[in-house]
Amino acid sequence: MKKSHEIDYEIKGESIQIVEVELDPNETVIAEAGAMLFMEDGIQFEAKMGDGSNPSQGLFDKLLSAGSRVLTGESLFMTHFTNRGGRKAKVGFSAPYPGTVIPVDLSQSPNNELIVQKDGFLCAAYGTKLSITFNRKLGSGLVGGEGFILQKLQGDGKIFVHAGGTVIERTLNNEMLRVDTGCVVAFESQIEFDVQTSGGLRSMVFGGEGVFLATLRGTGRVWLQSMPIRKLVQALAPYGRNRGKEASSLLGGLFEE
Repeated sequence: MKKSHEIDYEIKGESIQIVEVELDPNETVIAEAGAMLFMEDGIQFEAKMGDGSNPSQGLFDKLLSAGSRVLTGESLFMTHFTNRGGRKAKVGFSAPYPGTVIPVDLSQSPNNELIVQKDGFLCAAYGTKLSITFNRKLGSGLVGGEGFILQKLQGDGKIFVHAGGTVIERTLNNEMLRVDTGCVVAFESQIEFDVQTSGGLRSMVFGGEGVFLATLRGTGRVWLQSMPIRKLVQALAPYGRNRGKEASSLLGGLFEE
């Protein structure tokens, strides 16, 4: 018997996408705090400690689960959007930075699980369980947490993950794929994930590809992003510094007049 709510959706936009979820009466979608873009009449929202996947969960377990989310940099609370009206209604969600929204049906994934980068979850059908998982490989811990703390999504409904830039979906067939550490968005739980040094000392220092690379190995689907938030910040940083200089020059010119 299906545990997650059945939700209909439409993804809109190209370079900066949103997901528009249509809820039947009494259907619920859960989302990260602050992800909501709009909601139609009849939709009510409530901030809750936990994803609601286990209604019988005690207060201590809820606190433990919510506390683990803080380790990923997410809010202590999640927002539950429920259609309390008598007809279908829509609620829209947007990612915190430009990019692509990836829809995944967990019922089509082995073990009904998906592993997602720590800030990749956007929203999901009610009944989806969110937890964190630690990559115990030594290399993952050496890159400052990138790839070390991940989110695990479990259930049998639809989930939505956001990524920066363009997204590539690859299916590995007992293969290995090496990727820039920040470009891994999500992968199915049977895929082995590790972070390793990128090569010899010369390559690491002068190759321009960083000291570490993520290694994905096995059979299953993986999703990669072309512009992780780290690269976006680095690309915009010079413009931020110059803007301050330009502003001061402009003000100086005004005062001189």
